[in-house]
Amino acid sequence: MILGNISGGRHIIKLLLSDGTQKDIEPSDLLKNLHSFNALAIRFNGKLMDLSSSGSILSESSAEVITFDSKEGKEIYWHSTAHIMAHAVKELFPEVKIAIGPAIEEGFYYDFDKTEPFTPDDLEKIEKKMKEIIKSKNYFKSKLIPKTEAIKVFEEAGEIYKLELLHEIEDDFVSIYEEGGFVDLCRGPHIPDTSKIKAFKLLSIAGAYWRGDEKNKMLQRIYGISFDNKDDLDKYLKFLDEVKKRDHRKLGKELGFFSMSDEIGSGLILWHPSGAIIRKTIEDFWRNEHLKADYKILYTPHIARLNLWQKSGHLEFYSDNMYSPIDIDGVAYELKPMNCPFHINIYQSELRSYREFPIRYAELGTVYRYERSGVLHGLLRVRGFTQDDAHIFCREDQINDEILNILNFTLFILKTFGFNKYDIYLSTRPEKYVGTSENWEKSTNALKRALELMGLSYEIDLGEGVFYGPKIDIKIKDALNRSWQCSTIQVDFNNPERFNLTYRGSDGKEHSPIMIHRALMGSLERFFGILIEHYAGAFPVWLSPVQSVILTIAERHSDFAHDIYKKLREADIRCELDLRNEKIGYKIREATIKKVPYLILIGDKEFSDNKITIRKRNGENLGTFLIEDFLNKIKEEINNRL
Repeated sequence: MILGNISGGRHIIKLLLSDGTQKDIEPSDLLKNLHSFNALAIRFNGKLMDLSSSGSILSESSAEVITFDSKEGKEIYWHSTAHIMAHAVKELFPEVKIAIGPAIEEGFYYDFDKTEPFTPDDLEKIEKKMKEIIKSKNYFKSKLIPKTEAIKVFEEAGEIYKLELLHEIEDDFVSIYEEGGFVDLCRGPHIPDTSKIKAFKLLSIAGAYWRGDEKNKMLQRIYGISFDNKDDLDKYLKFLDEVKKRDHRKLGKELGFFSMSDEIGSGLILWHPSGAIIRKTIEDFWRNEHLKADYKILYTPHIARLNLWQKSGHLEFYSDNMYSPIDIDGVAYELKPMNCPFHINIYQSELRSYREFPIRYAELGTVYRYERSGVLHGLLRVRGFTQDDAHIFCREDQINDEILNILNFTLFILKTFGFNKYDIYLSTRPEKYVGTSENWEKSTNALKRALELMGLSYEIDLGEGVFYGPKIDIKIKDALNRSWQCSTIQVDFNNPERFNLTYRGSDGKEHSPIMIHRALMGSLERFFGILIEHYAGAFPVWLSPVQSVILTIAERHSDFAHDIYKKLREADIRCELDLRNEKIGYKIREATIKKVPYLILIGDKEFSDNKITIRKRNGENLGTFLIEDFLNKIKEEINNRL
C-alpha cells in the first residue's frame, strides 16, 4: 500500500476494506475499526500482520483489512484453528509431541507423535476441549525472542520436532506465539483471539511421515476445517458427504472398474472388464481424433539405457521420481519416467526438411514414477500410468499456430468428456532451469500470446515452469466444482539442443527445431478417476461399460429377449441379458445400482406387440419403442457422445 494523504490537516490512515471500499481512519480509532470490520489481520507495506501490531502503522499510510472472505484470511483462520487443536491435544494428552500444523487448501492439519493411535472417541474429546479454549477467548500473543531462548523453551517442554526445526533456522531471533499458556513456534500472523473461531469440525486421522520422508517416524495427522459461521460449516460437511459418495475408490470397487493388490504392488492398477471397456472407448476416441488432427501414432518401449535420461536432463532434475537402474548385460537400464526421449529418437532416425513441419507424434505411453507410499491415492496418484502424450516438432515461425491448435484441441477433448469449466495457469521460469533466458522469454511470450488470442483468462504461476521450459496448465472443474490438474502444454528449446536435433532449412543450412510437449488428459488412470467422481459412476451412454440391459419378466420371454439382444449386439451396442428367475423389481434395482443407462423391459405386452419398454437408470419411464426406433435413439446418443 502507498502513502495516503493528510485530510484537512488531520493525520489519517487509509483503510482498504474487503469489499474494495476505502475508509479514512484516525490512528487512535484504528484498532476499534479493525474489529468492527471483522478483521482477522492486516496487510501493511505488503506484509501480513496481527491486529495487535496495528499500533506500528504510521499515520498518513494505507493498510488493507484481511477478513475470512479472502484467501489469506482463510489461511490465517485455519492455521489458528490448528494451533487451538494442538493446545487441546496437549491438554488432554500431555505426553504427546507436536510437530507442524499448517493451513492447507481446504482446512488444516496438525501432526502429532503419540504412542497409541488416536480414536474417533479421542477426536470427540479434542473437539470438546477446543470449544472450551475458544470460549475462554484466549488472545494470540506474538513474541520475537532469541533463538537460544526458544531452544531452551522447547527443550524443557521436550518438543523434539520443534527443536529440529529451530536448529535449521539461521536467524538469531525467532517468532513464537502463546495463547492460554500454550506456546508454539510460528511466524504467524494469527487471529486476535480464540473466540473468533465460530464453527469447526475435526474430520479424519491419517498417518504421515515426519517431513514426508519414509525414513522418519510415522506421526498421526488430524485434519479439520473451520468457518466463521455454522451455516457454511454445515454446507461444507454436506459437500464432504457428496465427495464420499463419489469417491472413485469406492465406486471403482462397487462397479467392478479396477482394483489394486498388495500381491501386485502399491500404486499399480488392475483394470477389470468394465473399467477396461471404458478405457478402450477413451483410447479409441483419443486415437481417432489425433489421426484426424494429423498426428502420427507411436509405440515405444517401457525401458531404455540410463544414459538416455542423463542426456535428456531427467537424471539431473527428476531422479527423485525415478526407480533404481536395472542391470542388463552389464549395462544400466531405467524404467521410463517420460516418453519424450523416445519420440526424439524417432525424429532423429532420418534427415528432416523444413517442408515436413510440423511433425506431430502422439502416444498412449505407459511410464513409471516413484511415488512415496504415503501419497498414493487410488487412480489419482499411482506408480505406473499411461500418459496421453504428444510432442510436436516445428519451426520457430510455426510455434504460435501450433500452440493455438493444441489449445483448441485440448478444449474440444475436455468438453467431449463433460468438462466445460476450468482455470488456466501460465507457469514461468523456476530457479533451477536449463537453457538461455532469451529462449525462456520467447517460449513464455508464445504461450501468453496464444492464450490472449483465444480470449482465455489465465493467471501467472511464478516459477512453476518445468526445468526445460514454461508451460500452460489447465485445471478442470468437476461436478462438485473441484479443480483437477490434467492438461499441460510445454515449450522446449532445451531438448532439441541437448540431442542436437536439426532440420534442413529453406536456405540449405541446418537449423534446430522447436519442441512442444503436450498432454490433454494427463494420464488415463488419473483422468478415469476424475471421470468416475465427476459422473458419480453414472457415465454418459457412449462411455458406459454396459449401455443397455434386457430384463425379462418371465421365462417365456427369453427367446424374444435373445432376438432383441442379437440386434443390439449387431448394432455395436454394449448390452447384457438378465434372464434370471427373479422378480422384475429386483432386476431393475440391480441394473440401477450398476448404473446402466437404459433398462429394456420385456413382458407379455411387449412380446405380443413386438415392442420393448424403456426405462432410464434414474427411474424415468420412456414408454414403448419399436426396436429400430430405440436403436436409432441410442446410436444417436453414442455418436454424439452423450
